[in-house]
Amino acid sequence: MPIPIITVSQMRKWEQATWAAKRTPTEVISRVGHLITTQTRQITRPGDPILVLAGKGHNGDDARQVVLNLTDREVTLLNVADPKSALREFKSLLSLPPALIIEGLFGLGLKGPLENDWARLINAINRSGIPILAVDVPAGLNADTGEPMGTAIRATLTLTLGAPKQGLIKAHAAPFVGRLELAQDIGLLPCPLTSPLQWTLPQDFDDYPPSRMVDTHKGDYGHLVIFAGSLGYHGAAVLAARGALQAQPGLITVVVPEEVYLPIANQSQAAMVRPWRAATPLPESATAVLFGPGMAAADLDPELKTELVEQWMSLPLTVIADASALDWLPKGKPKSRALRVITPHPGEAARLLGSTTKAVQRDRPAALRALASRYGDAWVVLKGHQTLIGRSQGELFVNSSGNPWLAQGGSGDLLAGFLSALLAQPTLAANPLLALRYAVWQHGATADTLTAERLHWTVDTLASQLAQRRTTGFSHLTRMS
Repeated sequence: MPIPIITVSQMRKWEQATWAAKRTPTEVISRVGHLITTQTRQITRPGDPILVLAGKGHNGDDARQVVLNLTDREVTLLNVADPKSALREFKSLLSLPPALIIEGLFGLGLKGPLENDWARLINAINRSGIPILAVDVPAGLNADTGEPMGTAIRATLTLTLGAPKQGLIKAHAAPFVGRLELAQDIGLLPCPLTSPLQWTLPQDFDDYPPSRMVDTHKGDYGHLVIFAGSLGYHGAAVLAARGALQAQPGLITVVVPEEVYLPIANQSQAAMVRPWRAATPLPESATAVLFGPGMAAADLDPELKTELVEQWMSLPLTVIADASALDWLPKGKPKSRALRVITPHPGEAARLLGSTTKAVQRDRPAALRALASRYGDAWVVLKGHQTLIGRSQGELFVNSSGNPWLAQGGSGDLLAGFLSALLAQPTLAANPLLALRYAVWQHGATADTLTAERLHWTVDTLASQLAQRRTTGFSHLTRMS
């Protein structure tokens, strides 16, 4: 099950309910210490020097617990009560720089702006250039708003405890949070809280997609029709088809402008490719249509655009609009009640809303809901760091996988093909939210696995690995040393 993204006040209530149930902070601290230790071992090597910065509260206690556990690393503990003296000691420890700093200075305990001495210490930590693992919340960051209180630790990785805090998923908090990971089972009571924002967990997709029956055939798994490519952008059609193949629908047909038919057909094997001709009907077996990847050429046939817009409005099948085609969509509710999905990145979302990318990023949930409302309550996959999935009402789901190496041309085409091919399968389309969440998570998780295995990879590598679920827990994280 996903877990709610909560406020500091909710976290405090959860803790108080746990203490009232006779569980003790000491038990939780011990559990958290082991989880931080596990995380640290994933991203460092035996013998690595590690510096633990521990404040006076429970956040510091969590960090101090790691010192007892990490017997196979060279751990130095710096207890920080007075920031001025701590700054001097910190600078002296940089003569043999540690491979990792574990930061447990404040957690949720900071009430107001940092005093100057604390700000100087935090700025020195940031300037050191040493990777930082922040415990629960980077010191100095407001966990509700995501704003630094004067200044804040710029973590490489934040291991947040129990549940993600709302401020940590704000776009403007990303430079301070770094990669956000969740230590869920820290010894508190089962989470009693609710939130319109939900954090996706890898175990949400255990046994998904479901096993196939032995007496089955390709007709049981749908037929995806992809309209893609144009002069100068034919690779997007190839990548969308490759992404779709990894979801293993029954059939895939790629319909392309005639001028790019040959280069696309030459790179296709399992996917059928045919040139577009006006008024040619869809295959009778079609169960879903994706249009948009690579359809960016200025001279794209207007009649083709008209045909695709009509499909969006009237086709009694699932339709997914991606990339350049998003700009063609008419506002309002389609005539068909069949499933509709749009997949904008922040820049595309801004164009559709007549806004700016900065405004979209400032409040991604509001932007998603506005997009869904504008286009007939379509499902929206708002791409980017921590891709957001949902509609105009109901819960919104924040994706937890992926990394900056996905910022390559073509990765969005792969995702569009992959998620469309899942939705083309009737059994999976019965729960479109789960299919969309899985597609986004698997896309990012595969990138995480590739990043952990090699320094550099390409979209072509991602395409060949997309369907392989090899990412669990923290195994996708690269070493920081």
